[in-house]
Amino acid sequence: MKVLAYLETVDSQLKKTAFEALTAAHSIAQASNGSVVGIAFQSSDSTLATAGTYGLSTCIHISGDAYTKPSTSGLATAIADTATKEGADVVILPATSTGKEIAARLAVKLEAGLISDAVELSVQGNDLLATRPVYAGKARIQVKVLTAKKVVTIRPNVFTPKTVDGASVAVQSASPTLNSVDTSYGVQSTTRNTGKLDVAEADIIVSGGRGLKESGNFHLVESLAGVLGAAVGASRAVVDAGWRPHGEQVGQTGKTVSPSLYIACGISGAVQHLAGMSSSKVIVAINKDKDAPIFQIADYGLVGDVFEVLPKLTEKIKAAKG
Repeated sequence: MKVLAYLETVDSQLKKTAFEALTAAHSIAQASNGSVVGIAFQSSDSTLATAGTYGLSTCIHISGDAYTKPSTSGLATAIADTATKEGADVVILPATSTGKEIAARLAVKLEAGLISDAVELSVQGNDLLATRPVYAGKARIQVKVLTAKKVVTIRPNVFTPKTVDGASVAVQSASPTLNSVDTSYGVQSTTRNTGKLDVAEADIIVSGGRGLKESGNFHLVESLAGVLGAAVGASRAVVDAGWRPHGEQVGQTGKTVSPSLYIACGISGAVQHLAGMSSSKVIVAINKDKDAPIFQIADYGLVGDVFEVLPKLTEKIKAAKG
């Protein structure tokens, strides 16, 4: 199979999800004796060179005035045009907010079947098989699409990026023509939190819930996150109350995360929250209610008051790290 991997960027730099998409694409290509082509937008050759260390040999670089502030429709058109020219059988995108929106449009343009939020990929004969969570993360199913072209989004932080020694990438420039619909709207401005990790990509997340009682107490979560080099997350109730920004919300109506370590502080574990973080590799729950649902999926549980536990835990970790 020939696989096209969408390399998502921010401020012209490749995001971690770009390397995860490459790793997933290579696993498919190797299993089917195929090849991988990357596609990126408005990036420099030096930025794209880093993709070569992850085994990408060819990258299509899309640039031009039409792509300065493109719409997701425009991005989908360019990716569809490239996929057709390259003869790609599969297109891999990250299951980020942008990736999901592009994937839906792309599937329509390519008349392709769409598999969303995949956590495992394999090849069986001529079929691409994918495993994805269902029922709010309570179960997983293996699926495949029957169309010749296939579009797949992969869950962030699941496919660990793998480097390849001695690899380099050849960059080819292109500027597909966009139609009036693609250019009728676009991104006007982008505001990015500086100095903060995105929960969707963070390897460690410390999340707070209603057990913190008020927004002013979130400094306890922030302190622990700072010591661990972690991102700060929040439950929906906390975000709805205006304590934290929506970008930090973890759950079914927020962001789906899969960090190596997830620490839930004062979070009871509503099913909507569990749906967004149950695939975390290690889950630590701190709650004074011993019957809180969060303990049912936690690898480690501590029944205690977050106002007592968090400061002590933060100090212990500080001491351990020297």
